[in-house]
Formats: sequence, C-alpha cells, structure tokens
Amino acid sequence: MATDRQPRVERRERVAAHAAEQAGLLSRPQVRGLGVTAAQLEAELAAGRWRSVGRNTVVVAPPWPTDTVAWWQAVLECAPRAAVGTRPRAAIAGLTALVAAGLSGIADDGLVHVAAPKSSHPVPPPPGVRVHETRRWRDEDVVTILGVPRARPEVAAVQAALWARSDREATLLLVATVQQRLTAIDPLVSVLERVKRDRRRSLLRSVLVDVAGGAHSLNELDFAAHCRERGLPEPDRQVVVSSARGSSYLDVRWRRWRVVVEVDGVGHLQPDRWIDDSLRHNEIALGGDTVLRIPSLGLRLDPRRHLDAVERALRHAGWTPSPPGHPA
Repeated sequence: MATDRQPRVERRERVAAHAAEQAGLLSRPQVRGLGVTAAQLEAELAAGRWRSVGRNTVVVAPPWPTDTVAWWQAVLECAPRAAVGTRPRAAIAGLTALVAAGLSGIADDGLVHVAAPKSSHPVPPPPGVRVHETRRWRDEDVVTILGVPRARPEVAAVQAALWARSDREATLLLVATVQQRLTAIDPLVSVLERVKRDRRRSLLRSVLVDVAGGAHSLNELDFAAHCRERGLPEPDRQVVVSSARGSSYLDVRWRRWRVVVEVDGVGHLQPDRWIDDSLRHNEIALGGDTVLRIPSLGLRLDPRRHLDAVERALRHAGWTPSPPGHPA
C-alpha cells in the first residue's frame, strides 16, 4: 500500500505546484498534460481532493483569496486547450484588465471580460464571463504580470471603450486610464489606429485629442456651432481681459451681456491648472461677469444640458431671441 500511495502523493504535489501559478486552478487538458490519466483525474474528483469548477477547470490547490481566481477560471474556461507552461490563447481584457492593472474609481459592470482570437471557437463561458472574439488579437498585446494573462493597459483601454455601455462610459474609461497613468496617449493612439470600423472610432479619437491638450480651438469652434444651432448669439472667442492677476484669455464671452464660458479640456483637471483657473474665475466673477464652466468631454457627450445653462445665463442678463429671419 505504501508504494502505491507514494506515487499518488507525488503526483498531487506535482500538479499542485503547477496550479499554484494559476491561483490553484488548472484546465483538464493541463492536468492530463502532467501525466494524470482520465481515470486518475476522476478518482481525485470523486474523493473530493480536487474540485471541478466550470466545464474545463479543476481546483487542485487552495485558491487565492483574490479576484485572480475568477480571472484565471475565465481564461482557462475560454482557452481550455492551453498546455502547461504555455500562454493560453485568451486573456482578461477591457475593463477587467484595466482593474487588474490598477484602475480605480470606475464602476465595474460585474462581468469578467475575456478576449480570444477570432474563430478560435472558445467554449461557452461560465456565468459572469463575457468572451469577445477579436480580429485584432496579437500575442504581444498580452502580458502575464501577476500570472494572469491580460491585455496591456493601452489595448485594454481601447477595448473597454469600444465595449462600453455608453459613449459617456467609453470616454471616462479612456480619460481615467491616462489620468491614473496606466498608459500614455501615444500607445493609445497606436492601438486605436488598428480599429478600422467601429461606430465609436471618431469619438475616441477626438477624446484622445482632448486628453492630449490639442483641441483647445476645436472645442471653441464646436461650442460656437452649438450656439448657432440653438439660435444663441455668436460669441466672441479668445477675449483678452485684465485683472489684478494680469491679462488672460477667455475662451468665450458675450461682452454685451457679460456672460463668460470657459471650455475646459482634461488638462484643466491637473491640480496646478485647477487652482489657477479657480483664481481667474473668481477675478472675472468679481468684475461683474457671469462665468460658466463646461468640460470639453461634457460638451461632446451631453451638449443640450450645458447649452441650457448658457441660454439661461444670457436670458437672465437681458438677451431675448431674435424673431425668425433676423440675426441673433
């Protein structure tokens, strides 16, 4: 009996050592690849020493008390043919990969997102897992930091934005990824250039321009176009004003009604810019102007509510709409 028991113990230890790198989990093909026969696998499961989770995954060692277990199970279930020691042809992706990279402050959608190559025919995923088959799969886009195969932050950010439930969520994901320094603008632009057809492609490109700080005049032109569509008077742009703090430029001002609108790009959220903007805002307001601030991303995503506030400010200052056929 002792000689029969020894190989079984050694086999379990060998399997557990490999599983330790995968949060205590192995796929059934991985277990078989370690020299365990189908009968031996079923015997371990029947004895309760190992436990089956999902269609293709087995718990063979104490699982880690982290999200890593769910992430590993999702990957192994969707890439069950991966051999031990090889990288699965699936990886956590999108918002899940961003969370794994350290993203915070964004509401999770409650799903584990997994990317797999197009036509790889992943098995039906377990509940709570969403598989995205993609033609843009590249092995070099996957990293294995902390063991779990996951999309690089710049790839994950673009994926998350494309898969987001709304344009607002897509925008916030891109902005948060850069602000939290998970990646930079240039890698994001490079990944986005691979996207040839998607309804959000133009939006995401414009967001990246905003985040990079290169759309200042574009924001003002967009704002002026919104004003014309709404029938508001044409604003003056890049107006120079003087105050106790010196001269500065205002994005938009209606001199006659003393209404100022500042269209803030993402760069204005940096602490030093934020403080300077607040001081300038206060000086202008103390001089008698009404000052409204509109984030550039808000102007893109929800212009109506921002223009409502502008119209109310102009009406309060004495502006009235011109009769049809007359200039505003």
